[in-house]
Amino acid sequence: MDIKLLTINQLQQAYGSGELSVEAVISAYLDSITHQDSKIKAYLEVLGDKAVKQAEALDSKLRKGEKPGKLFGVPVAIKDNLCLQGSKTTAASKILENYIAPYTATTVQRLLNAGAVVLGKTNMDEFAMGSSCENSAFQKTKNPWDLKRVPGGSSGGSAAAVASQEALVALGSDTGGSIRQPASFCGQVGLKPTYGRVSRYGLIAMASSLDQIGPIARNVADAFKVYQTIAGPDPNDTTTVKALTFDEAALQKGFKNLKIGILKDAYVEGMDEGVVEKIQEAKKLMQENSAEVIEIEVPRAKLSLAIYYIIVTSEVSSNLARYDGIRYGMGKTFNESENFLDYTTRIRAEGLGEEAQRRVLLGAYTLSKGYADRYYHKALALQKSIAKDFEAAFKKVDVVFGPTAPTVAFKLGEKFGDPLTMYLSDIFTVPANIANLPAISLPIGFAHKMPVGGQFVGPSFREDLIFQAAAAYENISGISNLVSAKI
Repeated sequence: MDIKLLTINQLQQAYGSGELSVEAVISAYLDSITHQDSKIKAYLEVLGDKAVKQAEALDSKLRKGEKPGKLFGVPVAIKDNLCLQGSKTTAASKILENYIAPYTATTVQRLLNAGAVVLGKTNMDEFAMGSSCENSAFQKTKNPWDLKRVPGGSSGGSAAAVASQEALVALGSDTGGSIRQPASFCGQVGLKPTYGRVSRYGLIAMASSLDQIGPIARNVADAFKVYQTIAGPDPNDTTTVKALTFDEAALQKGFKNLKIGILKDAYVEGMDEGVVEKIQEAKKLMQENSAEVIEIEVPRAKLSLAIYYIIVTSEVSSNLARYDGIRYGMGKTFNESENFLDYTTRIRAEGLGEEAQRRVLLGAYTLSKGYADRYYHKALALQKSIAKDFEAAFKKVDVVFGPTAPTVAFKLGEKFGDPLTMYLSDIFTVPANIANLPAISLPIGFAHKMPVGGQFVGPSFREDLIFQAAAAYENISGISNLVSAKI
């Protein structure tokens, strides 16, 4: 038995029968990290001793006959913008290099309460700003399928950890595609829930009106179990709401009576032909398996990327204003010749990376006097229009299907010096964030020997529909539980 290939259900069955102990499973995953992560660099911090102690405590509970939680003994990786009390939480930024979280994020606490074991904190683009995991202040994560390629971003470390069997599941955050795009690049399943479905308490904010936390997993059922655990209202986050709940039966319904929309203008110039081919094959496969596929239009969706970078940079400039080098992280001393403004300017220049500085400056510009109405307020108005366009589309179809990313994972350094080209990596994922919709990416095949992801987008708070569609496709395609080639 290869422990690291077991699903959550299989793992818990093995625990229940006594075939496996939590300590043995956690040790197996920690061994993977020890032997592989020097090449992949998925983790910024590995909590080995803490994880083993937690595993021992869970085994003790099982021996005493205590009822295990939904994620009992599941090895989890946590993106490093999620707080874990007593551990470093850096958001992959030098300005937070020495920040120790004084509390635990709601999502992480819910995993712990359900019996999950946190293996460590994963690498990411600094403050979640990036699409390749190359903007980290500490290291560049590699794609386990090809170490010369990026894992995607900003949750690249989380996706790479799951793909390389260094975690069974992981948490990431998604502001414009930061869960789904790396899941696509690494051949995994990645979910962005509806905004407000999952608490953001304990998430280091990038763009507060768009950020959302979700799972990365090897299959749809595992992603559902993590989602089911972390979703729900939280008094610490007033944007969370009580919404429709559903059980795992939604994953068994198949495509019957499901109407799937395909955007007429779903493809963009320069899109990889291999990705286009896999999307067409997926469409045909769904039609052959009882799905009704309908062409639809969402006229203003093509404006999403431009709107996104106005809203995001505006909120970034506000959210990152708190990092002055005094209250968080670096804690350097004043030079005798410096006043407070000089000190803060120096610390932010030293502590924030190039992409973070770029977005702060762009956001300050779009919010400045004379420009806020021209850019920011207009972007907010168009955001509402895009949401209405999707509402109209969902009167005709249940879910919308299309590519997750326009290409497979690109090579390290290929787009790093060209931010505009890098931003286009999110062209298919951003609309769901702008319209506050749930979306899930899953593997649909390979092009150029690299995974290709397809994406289902659903109406607000109808995660049941996108899980139904994703599980149905996973079942008929036979593409499930993808793992990376041997490192």
